[in-house]
Amino acid sequence: MTTPSTHIATENDPRWAAVVARDPKADGQFVYAVKTTGIYCRPSSLARLPKPQNVEFFDTAEQAQAAGYRPSKRAAKDQSAVAAQHAATVAAACRQIESAENLPALGELAEAAGLSSFHFHRVFKAVTGLTPKGYASAHRSRKVRERLSVGGSVTDALYGAGFNSNSRFYEAADQLLGMKPGDYRAEGQNNDIRFAVGQCSLGAILVAQSERGICAILLGDDPHQLVCDLQDKFRRANLIGADHGFEQLIAQVVGFIEAPAIGLDLPLDVRGTAFQERVWQALREIPAGATASYADIAQRIGSPKAVRAVAQACGANSLAVAIPCHRVVRSDGNLSGYRWGVERKRQLLERENQP
Repeated sequence: MTTPSTHIATENDPRWAAVVARDPKADGQFVYAVKTTGIYCRPSSLARLPKPQNVEFFDTAEQAQAAGYRPSKRAAKDQSAVAAQHAATVAAACRQIESAENLPALGELAEAAGLSSFHFHRVFKAVTGLTPKGYASAHRSRKVRERLSVGGSVTDALYGAGFNSNSRFYEAADQLLGMKPGDYRAEGQNNDIRFAVGQCSLGAILVAQSERGICAILLGDDPHQLVCDLQDKFRRANLIGADHGFEQLIAQVVGFIEAPAIGLDLPLDVRGTAFQERVWQALREIPAGATASYADIAQRIGSPKAVRAVAQACGANSLAVAIPCHRVVRSDGNLSGYRWGVERKRQLLERENQP
């Protein structure tokens, strides 16, 4: 964990010089907080200048709030404007990435956005939950999957997704698809997926693992139905009932369900569209014991109008508890829309809030 960068202002501090000059170019790089008023402002704020000995700096508004400061009225208004501006900037960068034959360099994306490379990278990650490189990888993954799913050739998928050489494509194929391209086109026909079914206090549980990691954690009342659901998801893979060693893995997942405080550190084989992966990454950043609304998640990934699509992405999650869609609630705080039943959602949240 990194320590927030704070510093008491001095007259020789370049950040203080930016505050005195009310320099708009410094906005987004830091905020300054005033001890005597308990508020924080952007460097370009037109508020009356405080004495430097009463000022401390923070890298972000979130850090200032965590230290107990509240935003000035202007800062609160500016935050909404900045959030909208950031969302528009990142949306433009996403379109640039999606339309480019090759992934643009970070500096090129930042220059188009009118930001420094460091600031652009931080803004992009804050809005989408992914780095520019991670977003490009997820977009390529979606394009490859779409082309292979409709019967396209591997070569067509290769060039259609922006790869300019066979070697680069095959080097990335496992990460993009979770398997070789030919195997994916054959719906996983040549891939082994080991699984086991057990019981926990929430009912039946199925855990499945590919070569890359856990690819499914399913909950339900009927063990047979869970196996059928797994077969539907991986229609032509080789499903193998796991041995005793694998049962230790399912015990680890069950242990996490019963006592969330122990954590769950397992490699995951996450397979979804670029949008779904952005949503799922945002879900994994919700701390245990906390909740967020569907609107909150839509805002965090830079798509504030995509509330319904966020709900659909939560419903498409096949990794119960590992990707904690149970931590997403309605804007009024009520529970709804859980793939494995609202009562299970309630129990999971209650356990996470136990001291």
